[in-house]
Amino acid sequence: MQHFMTSAFAAAGIIALSTGLGTAVAAAETTWDMPVPYGDTNFHTQNVVQFADDIKSATGGELAITVHSNGSLFKHPDIKNAVRNGLAQIGEVLGSRLSNEDPVFGLDSIPFLATSYDDAKKLYDASRDEIAAKLDAQGLVLLYSVPWPPQGIYTKKEIKTVDDLKGLKMRAYNAATEKLAQLAGAIPTQVEVPDLPTAFSTGRVEAMITSPSTGANSQVWDYLSHYSDAQAWLPRNMVFVNKAAFEALPEEQQQAVRDAAAAAEARGWEASKKETEDKTQELKDNGITVTAPSPELRDGLAAFGETMTEEWAASAGESGQAILDAYKQ
Repeated sequence: MQHFMTSAFAAAGIIALSTGLGTAVAAAETTWDMPVPYGDTNFHTQNVVQFADDIKSATGGELAITVHSNGSLFKHPDIKNAVRNGLAQIGEVLGSRLSNEDPVFGLDSIPFLATSYDDAKKLYDASRDEIAAKLDAQGLVLLYSVPWPPQGIYTKKEIKTVDDLKGLKMRAYNAATEKLAQLAGAIPTQVEVPDLPTAFSTGRVEAMITSPSTGANSQVWDYLSHYSDAQAWLPRNMVFVNKAAFEALPEEQQQAVRDAAAAAEARGWEASKKETEDKTQELKDNGITVTAPSPELRDGLAAFGETMTEEWAASAGESGQAILDAYKQ
């Protein structure tokens, strides 16, 4: 009988120990997959990696985020729906890629509406609540948003007026760049960042409007020669999380995510400013002719911006007009 009791207590102890270990392991193994569209050297990706490290540190390793860079887990067009459907828990996308879903997502890509970091921040502040509400309705929680450097025009020759863009096959990465190409009489062509070198070398595209960051990271000096620093707009990336996954976290872990997001947003805006300076210089150092846009080119692009602003306001309705009014105050 004593032997039986001893064995029973030992077995109970083993079960309790294994259960306790299982609980501890489960707590330590809450992992999220985070697909992002850009490579490891991109400042957005580097900011995301720091964001993930901050969360892991703040939670003592109980929440770990695996960053899948360069579209390796899901391609850019698929990231948002992957997070929405729970195939990944958290992700990053260029916000204006979602403008076909709702105009508010494309506000930051209207040419010459907000051309400086201060104005871009004002525009973001005016629209953030509306953006967050649109994502929330789709089961997503907006965590933070960081701008790209101001957008300029890359070509194989100098562009002095918008008429010089007519007939060129121009890379489009969202509805705004597609519309801009159409207004200029160019031919919009959808090309993702990793495919840029091949697209230009094969003649699939001949021009693009993008940041000095994308230009330098794609080594445009291998297939282009000119960059007009138009500083036309500052599109933003957004990081969001699946709402159900976020709310399943303990409250202290939710707060750790929010704190890390706030730090990532502040850090990212400053990194973007530095990126603008560093990458523009890198373009020059590698032989790209960097010029300020001529008055004629700037006026032409500004006219496109006015048209696109009017069209945006008409499509966005009262809520969109309220955002514009708040921004212009």
